[in-house]
Amino acid sequence: MRGVLCSRTDARLVDVAHDFPRQDVRAAAFWLREVLPTFPPAVHLVVVDPTVGTDRRPIVVVAGEHALVGPDNGVLLPAARALAGDADLACYEIPVEDPASATFHGRDVFAPAAADVHERGIDDVEEAYPTAPDPVDLTFPEATVDGAHARGEVLVVDGFGNVVTNVPGSFLTGRWGDRASVAGRGVPVERTYAAVDRGERLLTVGSHGNVELAVNQGRGDEAFGVEAGSPVEIDLA
Repeated sequence: MRGVLCSRTDARLVDVAHDFPRQDVRAAAFWLREVLPTFPPAVHLVVVDPTVGTDRRPIVVVAGEHALVGPDNGVLLPAARALAGDADLACYEIPVEDPASATFHGRDVFAPAAADVHERGIDDVEEAYPTAPDPVDLTFPEATVDGAHARGEVLVVDGFGNVVTNVPGSFLTGRWGDRASVAGRGVPVERTYAAVDRGERLLTVGSHGNVELAVNQGRGDEAFGVEAGSPVEIDLA
């Protein structure tokens, strides 16, 4: 893919990540929503495409001064909304006639399209590609918070083993130093990982603004026995 891009454009290439969980559209959508808003205006090439070669559409989503190129499977929309701000999203279909491979559209479809969008400019995308109505959307489940009780689920587990839930960080506001119960076991609520001894569990709020189940210098997913999609119930003492 980088070879295709370098052969078609002089754009500066920045690798965001190549280690998202394989085939996990929701995890990729979550991390892209968190990461891409830190970038200046750019063309973002996203290939998390478990249904490659089927009739799912390849699309370009224009979000303000950004464009996202990738499969129409929901992976683009959360990040696009975060990038667009108050601007409306516009979605266009990438024409595909006869790609060289049915299994590597990253190389044969999406990389050429990303290079084309960069070279012609985002403002000219509307003239180059037909409109793609009703793109596949992806939304994240919302937690239920009732006073000192929260019920949610694990959205993703990061590379350190920190468990990112959908429980909003505001649930822990003013509770630093308190204790909570997760699955019937007491856990301290702390602002930083290092507030507990190495290997100890804790609840905290991550940079994404959600409640995390974590272990200081250890893996929260293993300590709490959860994975992406697992239910989570938290009670504040």
